[in-house]
Amino acid sequence: MKHVVVRSTLAPDATAVAELARQGVATVHEAQGRRGLLGPQVVARQDGAAIAGRAVTVLSHPGDNLMVHAAVEQCGPGDVLVIATTSESTDGMVGDLLAVSLRARGVVGLVTGGGVRDLAELRRIGFPVWSRAVHAQGTVKNTPGSVNVPVVVAGAAVSPGDVVVADDDGVVVVARTEAAEVAAAGLARLRAEEAKRARLAAGELGLDMYGLRAELERMGVTYVESTRDAGQDHG
Repeated sequence: MKHVVVRSTLAPDATAVAELARQGVATVHEAQGRRGLLGPQVVARQDGAAIAGRAVTVLSHPGDNLMVHAAVEQCGPGDVLVIATTSESTDGMVGDLLAVSLRARGVVGLVTGGGVRDLAELRRIGFPVWSRAVHAQGTVKNTPGSVNVPVVVAGAAVSPGDVVVADDDGVVVVARTEAAEVAAAGLARLRAEEAKRARLAAGELGLDMYGLRAELERMGVTYVESTRDAGQDHG
């Protein structure tokens, strides 16, 4: 297998990235047809962080962060580093020292299907991470891999230059070429939800707003009156 470090300039539309960050993972996931969501094993390791940025990808050998160091040079302001390993791993691929280096390059966060370490320090310096594990197991720097190649993390395909959106709900990936379209769809969705929120707050039931009574009837669900007294023993 050939190992490469790709100097990629592929980048999504900056306005679309900012809008996707504002919308958040749940809205973006729905807006693009429920695609691109990383599995629930990759979770936020802090509360309240919300980011979106261009993906810089790393494919590393498990327990070896050599290519993560190589990837730092390829990162720039607003990027999100995405780390995949060639087989399952929970080793702490990134700790606070690498995070300091990434922040110096302007990286806004890290997503990995493996592990991170030094979590307390990562939180202290305000570097947000989404990972499968938190594990103090360290790494070596002995095995080649690749930077800025397509990878798969927690079941989601990520290509260099895609948009990575991450918050307390998880992580979702938007293809670089679809960023503006998905951002527009998400904005329309938010506006529709605001109108629905007002109706629900006024007391309207979701059963009526979504026309679900007819669906219940179609499925054969019927309403019956209870013949039991409220205080009757149900045992």
